[in-house]
Amino acid sequence: MTSTIDMDAIAERLQRLIAQARLPAVEPGLHYGLPAFKVGGKAFVSVKNNETIVLSLPIDRKEQLMEMAPEIYFQTDHYVGWPALPLRIGAIGDEELQLRLIEAWQYRAPKKLRATFD
Repeated sequence: MTSTIDMDAIAERLQRLIAQARLPAVEPGLHYGLPAFKVGGKAFVSVKNNETIVLSLPIDRKEQLMEMAPEIYFQTDHYVGWPALPLRIGAIGDEELQLRLIEAWQYRAPKKLRATFD
């Protein structure tokens, strides 16, 4: 069983990095019953368990990141062909994670909202 304390700590880390990035119109919520952050009603990151989060990213970007850092980014059969990239939360530093959160937000945010973010 996954510890909710660990998942809460992960969600708090994500929330802190999202706030530091000043991503607009982000709402905490649930995605398939799991803690998530959404923009425009769409989840751009969710906490899968106490070791893994899942980012929404284009498939070609997923491939690049998995090649670049397979110790962080991976996929299971469930995610093949889908614009969702699991990553090992314990293996990624805050700076890189914040960059990926910005990418995921930009991928999911409505076009008009994206235009307001530098």
